[in-house]
Amino acid sequence: MGYKQGCFRVRHLCRFGCVAAMAAAGSIFVACGGDSGSDAGYDYEIVGDSSAGMSLPDLGGSSDVSAISSSSDVSQSSEFPQSSDNPPAGSSAGPLSSSVPLPPFASSSSYLWDSYFSSSSIRITPRSSSGMEPPRSSAHEPPPSSSSKIPQSSASEPPLSFGFYTGADISTVQEYERFGAKFFDVDGTEKDIFTLLKDHGFNAIRLKTFVSPKAQYGYAAAGCDHDAEAYADKDHIVAYAQKIKAAGMAFLLDIHYSDNWADPGKQIIPERWRKVNSSDALADSVYAYTLDLMNALKQVGAVPEMVQIGNETTPGILVHVPNSSTNCWGDNVDKASAAIAGDMSTSSGKANAAKYFKAGISAVKKVSPNTKTVLHIERIRQANTVTWWMTEIFKNQKVPADVMGFSAYTAYGDKAPDDWKSLFQTVTSSYPNLEFIVAEYNGGDAENHYNFDGSRKRTTEMVKGLDRWIGTFFWEPTLSGAWGPALFDWKGSNLQANSKAFEEFPMR
Repeated sequence: MGYKQGCFRVRHLCRFGCVAAMAAAGSIFVACGGDSGSDAGYDYEIVGDSSAGMSLPDLGGSSDVSAISSSSDVSQSSEFPQSSDNPPAGSSAGPLSSSVPLPPFASSSSYLWDSYFSSSSIRITPRSSSGMEPPRSSAHEPPPSSSSKIPQSSASEPPLSFGFYTGADISTVQEYERFGAKFFDVDGTEKDIFTLLKDHGFNAIRLKTFVSPKAQYGYAAAGCDHDAEAYADKDHIVAYAQKIKAAGMAFLLDIHYSDNWADPGKQIIPERWRKVNSSDALADSVYAYTLDLMNALKQVGAVPEMVQIGNETTPGILVHVPNSSTNCWGDNVDKASAAIAGDMSTSSGKANAAKYFKAGISAVKKVSPNTKTVLHIERIRQANTVTWWMTEIFKNQKVPADVMGFSAYTAYGDKAPDDWKSLFQTVTSSYPNLEFIVAEYNGGDAENHYNFDGSRKRTTEMVKGLDRWIGTFFWEPTLSGAWGPALFDWKGSNLQANSKAFEEFPMR
């Protein structure tokens, strides 16, 4: 998911006192380092053209994968991946942007685009499940010191079982912790976020990462909502991954291969790779960047159990470039040159996308052969889109990923978990060499609304009953938005576990 998709414009951090926080950032948070996209980081990547490119291992060709259905079925489809946040039928939507890639069989005149993509004026601040918003504090007060410490393992605490990953993406939590937010369980007991989630049955954490979030048009670019620090860069990921491991939890790393959110509406090539003008050279950069990130995690004993090679890559990967109209959230982009764009709407683009997926996979396996590599799309409500994408990537392009991940959001028209079961069973039987995860879900049935009908619990229960489905990951339990409500409520400057929400995640 991307914040743009969920219509989440993060202004909550300034409610904790942005001016003082930014002023103090240099001295208080030296450990986090600067943006990993600084010039010092360029020496391990190809940032200019290459005539040949790095020689990558041949990872394809040996996989025995089958298509779900014939390509003729796909060619008759009238649907193509849009945003995972497209509104249900009957909702208001704007026109499809001309910059969004369409497959050869699609007609742009037959699509509607989510109004959240087409209107940059929509800015919804996250709300908790109670409707409360993060507190606003004086800009003249320095942020309190974070109470979050690296969790210490207890000899009396039973080790977590990893037969199935019951996970949560808590990427934004580190931003709250910077401003001193504390976490309280349903009984009022203060806990660090890892202990609290573990006590409710979670055993895995997912984190997003961007290449150079401080770059122009990046997630933490100057003047944008997250500009206090280079959140989600390499240094922050390495630091937070150590907390995950210290807590005894499994780790899924979600690499966006962009400076900002990568999702169905945009897959923007990172700033420091935009001078590259051949797909071989861009694949070299993907490989070198991934290798460097994995080595940094390995050096601190925080190698991920799984690594996502891209985020919601239904339209492709490394497809777009910004222009003078592009804003802080990556709205309004252009297609990159066909020579390099990993655009799933063209034959050359499919080949490029596969090359980049293979480069990322190769780098992960070079550092950690046992780490599982994940590809990730949305659109599960459109089985023919899933068929088309997986057929192209796994059967035709022979990309050797270990795991296929899906976003599954009821609020975006994906229906309920039992409605996903048929598609999930189909892909399981059609791809016997793959494992599967629900990489993102919430259960909300409308913006910031959940029926408390057991859908969240059912998501995990349903996939646990399927062969080779190995995990589910609740997306950002501290955030509310178009995808549904959070699992926590704001109480002053702190976060309290919502007792009704956590009934589906009972104490162990």
